[in-house]
Amino acid sequence: MTSKRCIGDLTLKGVDTDDVCKFRRVVITDEEPGEHIIDAQKKLHHCLELRAKWMSSYGAVIQTVDLSNKSAVLIRFIDGVFCVTADEKSVDSVDALGVPSFQSFVDDYQLVRKTIYTGTVKTYSHARLALLTAKFNLHTMLNAEKEFAAQKAVSHRDIYNVYKIDTHVHHSCSMNQKHLLKFIKRKLRHHSDDIVTSLGGKPMTLGQVFESYKLTPYDLSLDTMDMHAHDVFERFDKFNQKFNPLGQNLLREIFLKTDNAINGRYLAEITKEVLAELEHQKYTIVEWRISIYGRKSSEWAALAQWFYQHRLAHKNVRWLVQVPRLYHVYKSSQQINCFGDMLRNIFAPLFEATLGTAPKDPALEYFLGAVVGFDSVDDESIPEMELLNARMPAPDAFTEPHNPPYAYWMYYMYANISVLNKQRAMRGLNTFEFRPHSGEAGDVDHLISTFLLAHHVNHGILLRKQASLQYLYYLSQIGIAVSPLCNSKIFLDCKRNPFNKFFQVGMNVSLSTDGPLMLHFSKDALLEEYSTASQMWNLKSVDLCEIARNSVLQSGVEIEQKKVFLGPNLNDPRCSNVPEIRMVYRQEALQSELDLLRID
Repeated sequence: MTSKRCIGDLTLKGVDTDDVCKFRRVVITDEEPGEHIIDAQKKLHHCLELRAKWMSSYGAVIQTVDLSNKSAVLIRFIDGVFCVTADEKSVDSVDALGVPSFQSFVDDYQLVRKTIYTGTVKTYSHARLALLTAKFNLHTMLNAEKEFAAQKAVSHRDIYNVYKIDTHVHHSCSMNQKHLLKFIKRKLRHHSDDIVTSLGGKPMTLGQVFESYKLTPYDLSLDTMDMHAHDVFERFDKFNQKFNPLGQNLLREIFLKTDNAINGRYLAEITKEVLAELEHQKYTIVEWRISIYGRKSSEWAALAQWFYQHRLAHKNVRWLVQVPRLYHVYKSSQQINCFGDMLRNIFAPLFEATLGTAPKDPALEYFLGAVVGFDSVDDESIPEMELLNARMPAPDAFTEPHNPPYAYWMYYMYANISVLNKQRAMRGLNTFEFRPHSGEAGDVDHLISTFLLAHHVNHGILLRKQASLQYLYYLSQIGIAVSPLCNSKIFLDCKRNPFNKFFQVGMNVSLSTDGPLMLHFSKDALLEEYSTASQMWNLKSVDLCEIARNSVLQSGVEIEQKKVFLGPNLNDPRCSNVPEIRMVYRQEALQSELDLLRID
């Protein structure tokens, strides 16, 4: 007897129910729900329908432009969103692109916000989350031995030999401090004559730079580098300063930037050294973030040329482009005039490359082929100067000196990625996910906009403060890349980190390193995260392998590669080392919650 079971948006096919059902279950009989429970269930159901509506826009192809006639293709910028038309009159609003309008987003955002703060919904969600936690604890109590026996029956596999993906790590701090220290010393000893910068129009060598600091290679140590993230709690600004070796921004520019006097050669070299270590580890894949700032449209060409020149595409790495939310900085320095300028600088080169309306750029094509998504980053704890509302001006009319609200950023990133994905899909090119930083600090309402618009999120720890929203993230199985060691340095002590509670509930959580340069000591920073989590929350081997499997599922790795890592149906215990008992338990728990909301 076989069955078809659903885990989130994945499917377990060909599972022998006569075999996998042979484990102890906790059966809870529900009474006929009261009116207040039914009302809460309907409201939550509607929120899930809203997310489905916004997610569907990533894949719906509406336009029918003749792709063979490039001269007839017109790229337009309407109300902050790029569109591709055959003439000036083909599209006159965002809705015609198959992307819901900003007004529609504000309406849905406000509806979800009203729902999650409704008393009956909060009570219902809190009770369901508590029940899911209790069910998991009972499940492990009753079936731990059987799960472990199933693991021992699998040859070769353990936490070292299953694929783990670091779902959130910033490229410029992807190496540990000792690695960077050795690299700097080596360059200073053997390449001190390299011209690395200029002062007052006069070239300066690497040796001269360190002479100005009165330092020799012998003087350098991890302590003098001062890059470990200590004493930065609640100080995101101080945390960012830890990117500067010896506290010197010039050294960061020389060693950790792509756009400098040596065209990013040092960063490319140390990147290749990290790649060699990853290849040696074999089972670790990383998803590196690299920045596009939106100050000027030429950033894409420069970054792509650096990437192409040094051939940095690698089987162990997937790249995400992170966009820092620094509109207010570039506006005050007069690098841009309005928010629309920033959106044009970020997305116009991508549409031109996709449609072939600009001169062919092999470097940009090579780079985009390695990119799997977009991220949005900055300090979420900074209070917003303006609340989201439908009367906000369109991006070309937004000329305020302060940053737009977080949700405003999210909508226009989402809308442009959505349209871009459609154009790339029609041409057989790879598409991009939207996986922003959300819920690390600041306003928990940031997680409302990402609930509607994002595929997955980074951090998400503020969900611990809002049971209704946490329950919606569970029901939707939105991936959450949590970085407990990073959180503990800046915003939340490890003892209060909700990662383990999220995991027990059954949320789609993974462990990530964020910034090994400031946080970790070993060469395998991801395994350091797993080891710390195991010790802190008493996680068993089954738990660690389940978290590793989650990281593969929520990553941007190609589906064909995911099948290699996890098996043809993404559920083969011989690949993931997650027993069928655990996977079926998770599926049944999720399906029972969805059934309560009358969802098929």
